[in-house]
Amino acid sequence: MAVVFENDVLKLGRDVLSAEAQALLHCSSLLDHQFEACVRALVECDGKLVVTGIGKSGHVARKIAATFASTGTPAFFVHAGEAGHGDLGMITAKDILLAISNSGETEEVINFVSFAKRYGVKVIGMTGNAINQVAKLSDWQLNSEVLFEACPLGVAPTSSTTVQLALGDALAMCVLALRGFSKKDFAKTHPLGSLGRKYFLKVADIMEPIARIPHCESEATLQEVLPSMAIGRMGAILVVKDESLCGIFTDSDLRRLLVQFKDQIHEQLRLPIQQFMTASPLTIETKTLASDALRIFEAHRVSRVVCLENNKPVGILSLHNLLDNKVS
Repeated sequence: MAVVFENDVLKLGRDVLSAEAQALLHCSSLLDHQFEACVRALVECDGKLVVTGIGKSGHVARKIAATFASTGTPAFFVHAGEAGHGDLGMITAKDILLAISNSGETEEVINFVSFAKRYGVKVIGMTGNAINQVAKLSDWQLNSEVLFEACPLGVAPTSSTTVQLALGDALAMCVLALRGFSKKDFAKTHPLGSLGRKYFLKVADIMEPIARIPHCESEATLQEVLPSMAIGRMGAILVVKDESLCGIFTDSDLRRLLVQFKDQIHEQLRLPIQQFMTASPLTIETKTLASDALRIFEAHRVSRVVCLENNKPVGILSLHNLLDNKVS
């Protein structure tokens, strides 16, 4: 076996990438009416897409199934070796099986395709040539031919798996486009991602509920309510009366009070909080998107807003809540 010296590594790395890029261009030139037929079949499918393979092709199959599932096509992976031992029960005649095998002669994949055909399942075969058992058994055939592997030994699946993966992406993206799948649709399957948070995370999901927030009646004195402001990190107390919002008293209000009445603070502590609160504070509806709430924070340069539901105070949303939930 040839030894690769350190000064050859960069050249070899570039050669591998170049070989795989050439393989993708070659695959692109092979696309024909069979590809179009596969896309139409997947768009019209009333069931699920089942993707199978074994070895390196199995790993690729898992990723292809995940891509389809996240872009609007119900899909899952079934290991070809497990299909004949019970997993075949996951498949119905409404489904489409995408069978991936570079040689098209992998015994486990051939058996899976044969079993599926008995139940009337339509099959897309993705193989490295058109003359093999998997291709013969398939209803549609996608040619994932590569002229050579990028491996310097010519044996490790490299160019072939890259082409399989890219061909799966091409299928998924064409199906996505024909179905009119949108960014908002994508966000539905990625609720914890940045896009999902942008479209679906609401103020109600991340606010601090009133049960965990210091709140008091408007007649309560400062001396009575100040200890409760030390609870948590809210730095504020809601002032309510008969479940209606009267105002808010914050740690900033307290600092200003201490400066203004530094020599008379004991007298001020005995007065009702309504004399020092901010009446009619900035509010937001709980159904507001968190991403829209962030715009409000930026526009008004505030650190917290009162959350309302049916005109009743139900919580506080702070800038910390937005940052903790990575809202942008």
